[in-house]
Amino acid sequence: MAHRAAIVGAGHTRFGVLDDGPRALLRSAVDGAFASVDKGAERSQVGESFLASLGFGGWQIGNSSAVLSEESGITGAPSSRVENACASGGYALRSGVFAVEQGGSPLVLVAGLEKMTDVTNARRRYWLGVSGDTEWERAAGLTFAGVYGLIAAEYLHRYPGARDALAEVAVKNHENGTRNPNAHFQKRVSREEVLRAPRVADPLGLYDCCPVSDGAAALLLAPADQAHQYTDTPVFVDGLGAGSDRLAVQERPELTRFSASRRAGDEALRDAGIDRSRLNFLEVHDCFTIAELLALEDLGFADPGGAVDLTLSGATRPTGRLPVNPDGGLKSKGHPIGATGVSQVYEIFLQLRAAAGTRQVPGAEAALAHNVGGAGATAAVSVFSRG
Repeated sequence: MAHRAAIVGAGHTRFGVLDDGPRALLRSAVDGAFASVDKGAERSQVGESFLASLGFGGWQIGNSSAVLSEESGITGAPSSRVENACASGGYALRSGVFAVEQGGSPLVLVAGLEKMTDVTNARRRYWLGVSGDTEWERAAGLTFAGVYGLIAAEYLHRYPGARDALAEVAVKNHENGTRNPNAHFQKRVSREEVLRAPRVADPLGLYDCCPVSDGAAALLLAPADQAHQYTDTPVFVDGLGAGSDRLAVQERPELTRFSASRRAGDEALRDAGIDRSRLNFLEVHDCFTIAELLALEDLGFADPGGAVDLTLSGATRPTGRLPVNPDGGLKSKGHPIGATGVSQVYEIFLQLRAAAGTRQVPGAEAALAHNVGGAGATAAVSVFSRG
């Protein structure tokens, strides 16, 4: 198997309602990434940086990548902002790997950031909505939760047993989140609590929706053949895939399947030269519980509707045959938009180094990250293996 790049360091802040501002969050995540490099790394070795961020609330829409350079202490080297809604992190990783492959520098920094909780509810709704179709969906009053509510309603119409599966996703991911010290929510919920929770966008209830979170994460990438200069336990990036679809869901031929995810997943697995059966766990984009079911089907781990039985069987729990979101996922860990895709890879970095503590997936050797933008309009999928 040919490796495209290696991850040699990773850092992560707590996700949640945080006092720290965007600059402090970035600084903390980047410092953590450098501190995690076993054999040491110098900031002068970073030849390019990428910042994944929506710029939520408008804190620094223009030239925010310069803030990454400033706060990381890596000025001079080029930096770029990558924005593809909630898939920004996955696309930033993709850009980082391309930069490594060009061979211009020993290290490349990829960071993700969002500060989401210090704006009013009205502005929060506005910024959450900008990743959807603003001309038709938002003008008609359709919220981000509302779009996924429509998708969930159609899915439940086709597969009536899916309501229990949605609840199982919430229960599982909240349970996983109790073992993640960085998670926004660290409390268990029962299936009964999920099912009787207040509706947010019918049929989705309170526990079907991820929180609005602050947070940052960072990765240090190196050429695969130089990885052991930095660490004895690198994690390799083996496959990359990406895809896009029509922005407005009403323009798509299929409501309950995301063609961008299907394309990105197939491309990443083909690029890595690995069969799905060899993956030990998944990090998927569960902004709403319905999104985890869709991800399992779009990525080819279940037929249409098959994610219901797969989930209810316990297969996606930490002790199952295909653990999904051992860190709690977006549902429990949180969803600071630009940081989310980078955070997924941080979890994979820990797991494949057998450093995930009480949430460790036994024998983890290969994993997949799936990061979606908006309501499925963009997607990035990456495949990883342990060094």
